[in-house]
Amino acid sequence: MTTDYFADDPRTNLERMLAGDLYIADDPDIAHRQQRAMQLADRYQATFLEDPGKARPVLTELLASLGEAAEVRPPLYVDYGSNITIGARTFVNYNLTALDVAAITIGEDCQIGPNVQLLTPTHPLEPQPRRDKLEAALPITIGDNVWLGGGVIVCPGVTIGDHSVIGAGSVVTKDISANVLAVGNPARPIRNL
Repeated sequence: MTTDYFADDPRTNLERMLAGDLYIADDPDIAHRQQRAMQLADRYQATFLEDPGKARPVLTELLASLGEAAEVRPPLYVDYGSNITIGARTFVNYNLTALDVAAITIGEDCQIGPNVQLLTPTHPLEPQPRRDKLEAALPITIGDNVWLGGGVIVCPGVTIGDHSVIGAGSVVTKDISANVLAVGNPARPIRNL
């Protein structure tokens, strides 16, 4: 017997997702938005390879906001793109995976190393709701002038404060305050900057 988790909730799964509530990703509008994002990300990469100057309008169409002189090296992998804000003068290296079910905010003057993962989706710990495909998401916020080393993973709901550095390969599971160097799995501050 399947549980009807939304018996008293008239909203669509897309509406629940956008509200930050549990949802099931079987909504046609969700699929359409994901398809659009994959197409734009693919077009961005193809255009960038031919003429980087012509690629920026495609990236601007994909993302919620792209700051002045911000640079994103393809390939770029996103769920929607429309929930990602990148601040002015930020540099994003190759292979960013930004699963933006919830908002991902990257500040100004940041350095994002290659193969970084910004992961907003969450899933229930209880086995049955997870088997029933329930999911949700928590936003990620990266402050100004933050450096994420290559291969850093930032988990759902994390905020990284201004001017902090996260060492390569670290997994950030909890908020990191401003002006610190944090490393490890899980990432922990090891000194002030």
